[in-house]
Amino acid sequence: MKTEMNTEIKTKTKSETKIEPQTNPKTYPVPPTPTPLTGTVIIPGSKSITNRALLLGAMAEGQTILDNVLFSDDTTAFIQCLQSLGIHVEVQREQKRIILRNQPIADGAHIYVNSAGTAARFLTAYLGTMDGSFFVDASEQMRRRPMQELLRTMESLGARFSYEKEEGRLPYWIQGCSNNGPEVTIDGSLSSQFVSAVLLCAPNYRNDITIHIIGERTAKSYIDITMKMIKDFGLEITEDENQYFIKAGQNYKGRSFLIESDVSSACYFAAAAVITGGDIRIDNVFRNSIQGDIKFLEVMERLGAKIMDTPSGIEIIGPKNGEYEGIEVDMNDFSDQTMTMAAVAVYARSKTVIKNVGHIRHQESDRMLAIETELKKMGIQCEVCGGDITIYPGTPRPSVVNTYNDHRMAMAFSLVGLKSEGITIADPDCVSKTFADYFEKLEMLY
Repeated sequence: MKTEMNTEIKTKTKSETKIEPQTNPKTYPVPPTPTPLTGTVIIPGSKSITNRALLLGAMAEGQTILDNVLFSDDTTAFIQCLQSLGIHVEVQREQKRIILRNQPIADGAHIYVNSAGTAARFLTAYLGTMDGSFFVDASEQMRRRPMQELLRTMESLGARFSYEKEEGRLPYWIQGCSNNGPEVTIDGSLSSQFVSAVLLCAPNYRNDITIHIIGERTAKSYIDITMKMIKDFGLEITEDENQYFIKAGQNYKGRSFLIESDVSSACYFAAAAVITGGDIRIDNVFRNSIQGDIKFLEVMERLGAKIMDTPSGIEIIGPKNGEYEGIEVDMNDFSDQTMTMAAVAVYARSKTVIKNVGHIRHQESDRMLAIETELKKMGIQCEVCGGDITIYPGTPRPSVVNTYNDHRMAMAFSLVGLKSEGITIADPDCVSKTFADYFEKLEMLY
């Protein structure tokens, strides 16, 4: 990876929301490509599926063997938390394999989830169903992310929380409770992870439980992944519109489980093919994936890309000369790709409207504000209205992109540099959260 010393990046504020200054001195100047990107990339395992599988394996009877595991900052944090609780976790990193065996967890255990949102939410729900007392801490970034709705839900199921600093936020002590039911209501409008966390851990209760979901469900595709994996690990669960029923007395069953390659990571390369008019094959990713971000490929087809299945994965052929019209697209169900779509929108021949993604304000960064701030620094007109973003195409001027310790901002906005001089990514190492060698794999296509 090419790196150099960064120049100062100033703090910006808008609507009393603070954009924090970049502190990491390392930068990555994106090399523009004079020709379309071509070649083949192999994508690592899915973070979302890896972390769900880790929790399911930790709860399952018998032994679970996971293959094609993603080893990243987030999944490593999850693994270390399980080990701190006393769960048997055997790591075979070179084989991308993990072996888990359920064991009694240690009362009084301390875990540190770092910046991993899935670990924070899933393990909070898990410990809330266990009889005992447990301490959960996190990075400063994770301490700022919303937890209140999940905590309220767990309290209604009998768990109790004692906060070390700010009420409703990490760090806190959990006093778990497994003897509860029969009904609970959870608002799914802020994060699908809240819903997934409660669904995954519901079998730990001694009574039948019915889970009612209210509010508009964000990123429902992630809940669909959760439901499929729950069933893959042997649990019967009944779904009826906005409610789920889990009969007591069921247990997850240990099994061998192959983790899909990460479609979210694949989307950056699909977008690169569109922007440059390139031809990129992505191995181990297929159109029948259970991951919601596969819908992003349909959006790329609307821009003129041809996407074909091959025996080893999918091939994306971008529109001729990288020329395409802007579109209007509802990305509520695959909102992790909002930043990627924003980068693609810069080079469209007309405006792009990204709709119904307001909930991304509450993720690793305020992604709505981050998109608007960084595009305007480049001289690209961008308007945010409610949960919608409108982007007008233009020629980006040289800019150092503040990534806000957000891996998706770093990867997505690197795409802007494919066709413009002077785009530099600050703190490129933040991609280690999910895809440590992203920049190296991108350069292999030049």
